[in-house]
Amino acid sequence: MQSENQTFGNEVISFNTVFELKNTFRLFDSQVIQYQKTLENQVTANKQYQQIVQNARMYISHFIQVFNLAVIRGDIKPEQKLLYQLDPEVHNVPDLNSDTALLHWGKCIIDGENERVRNGGVQIYNPTITKVKVHYEIFKEYNTNHKLYQNTTTRNRQELVALREKCDKLILDAWNQVEEKFKNEPPHLRLKKCQEFGLIYYYRKGEEKTTEN
Repeated sequence: MQSENQTFGNEVISFNTVFELKNTFRLFDSQVIQYQKTLENQVTANKQYQQIVQNARMYISHFIQVFNLAVIRGDIKPEQKLLYQLDPEVHNVPDLNSDTALLHWGKCIIDGENERVRNGGVQIYNPTITKVKVHYEIFKEYNTNHKLYQNTTTRNRQELVALREKCDKLILDAWNQVEEKFKNEPPHLRLKKCQEFGLIYYYRKGEEKTTEN
């Protein structure tokens, strides 16, 4: 491109603009690669995370079902459900569809079961609270990592968008400088010289093309 062959005193695009364009484009290319990498990492991690979530939901749900059956049979007093923050009169499994709900109810049943057993209650089996806790703790760890992946991807995307906006402004500035330099040239020559500096024009439908005559 002609901007690479400019000399001092005869520049069409200011050297400062050219310098800014080169540096910003280099940063933009690097940011694109970084964003793509973090996005790929997030997608890969998310596949594993969904399996972890499924396991945690299954064990928490199964434990609550078994616990409710024990209450219905009379093996456990209904009021002891309050230790788990469960309604003594309701025997349905709480909504576990969100990560927030899993974190909440997982902690509630672990704390509740431990408290009941400490007070002399017989622990629930199949699954035991120990087994539930293993999957719950794995879920907690992966949930934290999942948020980190999301935050990193979001931050990289925001930085990419900001760089794109800066690139657009620099391109517009360079475009205006070129057009300003050749504004007094005849239309065909002006078009040709502007194109030498990277400006690309498209004719509107039905618009007459510029010729030398």
